[in-house]
Amino acid sequence: MNKLILFFLLFIFYGQQPTENKIIARQGRISFFSYTAVEHIKAENNQALSIIDLATGEIAVSMLMNAFVFEKALMREHFNESYIESDIYPKATFDGKIIDFDPAIGGEQTRMIKGVFSMHGVSKELEIKTRIENDEGTYVLSGTFEAFVKDYNIKIPPLLAGNIAKTISIDFRFEYQPYES
Repeated sequence: MNKLILFFLLFIFYGQQPTENKIIARQGRISFFSYTAVEHIKAENNQALSIIDLATGEIAVSMLMNAFVFEKALMREHFNESYIESDIYPKATFDGKIIDFDPAIGGEQTRMIKGVFSMHGVSKELEIKTRIENDEGTYVLSGTFEAFVKDYNIKIPPLLAGNIAKTISIDFRFEYQPYES
């Protein structure tokens, strides 16, 4: 299944373009945290895929929603069946561009990434402040952004509303390698 998603993402994002300026992260890490006085919910997904075109600064990210790992099995079940409905909306994606990105700059730079984040059948434009580390052509992108549960049509039963935060903090880290076709 992961290879099918990789192929689909690569086909859409790059078509038949040369791959010399492309880098890929096959096991990116995305985690989220929901803090309330009643309960903390934390989950991590280490199967996110991302591709960057260094020539244009375009970036694409794709992840399977059912790949999130929770501390409690019941949390995972509720997340996939009741809230995210991963059988209907199996993945989340981000397509965007790194603004003023210069891949030749070594060391660390902070840039904004503008694009569209799609989850649970809803697409929203986002601007994400991102730390980019370049160590002799090996790139690491990391950052944090907030997502409002209501923006993505995720329904929370009134009885459980106190258990889930209205705003979810999302962290990401991708380590890229040259893409070889």
